[in-house]
Amino acid sequence: MNIRLLKAFLILAEKGNYADAARALFISQPALTKQINLLESMVEISLFTRGRHGATLTAGGRRLLPEAEKVVRQTRLFMHHAERVSKGIEGHVAVGFGLSSFYLAPRYIAEFRRDHPGIEMSLTDLPSFQQYELLQNDELQVGFVRVPPPVALDYLPLFTDRLVLIAPATSPSMLAAEWLKKRPLLRLQAERGRGLNAQIDRFLHDNGLFISSTQLSDDIQTIVALVIAGIGVSLVPYSVMHIAPPELVIIPLTGESLSWEVGIAWNASHEDVIRDNFIASIRKGMADERD
Repeated sequence: MNIRLLKAFLILAEKGNYADAARALFISQPALTKQINLLESMVEISLFTRGRHGATLTAGGRRLLPEAEKVVRQTRLFMHHAERVSKGIEGHVAVGFGLSSFYLAPRYIAEFRRDHPGIEMSLTDLPSFQQYELLQNDELQVGFVRVPPPVALDYLPLFTDRLVLIAPATSPSMLAAEWLKKRPLLRLQAERGRGLNAQIDRFLHDNGLFISSTQLSDDIQTIVALVIAGIGVSLVPYSVMHIAPPELVIIPLTGESLSWEVGIAWNASHEDVIRDNFIASIRKGMADERD
């Protein structure tokens, strides 16, 4: 049903006069009469009686009036909501992040939410390879991942991360190569740290380094706790050191295959105003930091 007919019904019921209602609707009186007649033919009920004192609601018209008011009100609310969604003022965006963006992603989200309080945002900790798949399927709108992506996604580099070695702060000072020979190397399980493990393997291979043994863990927090306890050492992204406790010592590394690019990736083939606004916010934040 054309919502314009219901609005004409409501205004005529309020004014009680065709001439006054037509002026309020900015249409001619014959046009209003035509609209009311069309609505009456659609609902198969006479809505008004016309007399010397104007237009009066019939019993059927009085019964339908509250429902018409509800529909028009809901339509206004829908159009208001639709306008905000189309402008990216309301809605939801799903964001993925990984080890290297452990600190950065929540910061960008907090900045975006301050300017867009009507946006709901979810943040999920996922390895980059899982994020690539979810981004392609539009299950994530933005991913903080290693870039460039190995699949067809748009991306924006944010910073360069690099490997560092962490060891217990209470232990004697040694070079990284000595630590790797004397203590087990603590690393993430394959499915959790595929990208990081591949980077570590390239670093060890390209620099001719050998490790005494390997111990696997499910998360970086457990690795940090095991290193502090003196169980072993670990090669981790330098960006993770934002949350490192003082019981750790960070040992810089030199050589080949030490660094990689971290950025955001998204699927530009799917239109999403909120996602685009979030990306624009990140670009602005980067520009402000440079200034």
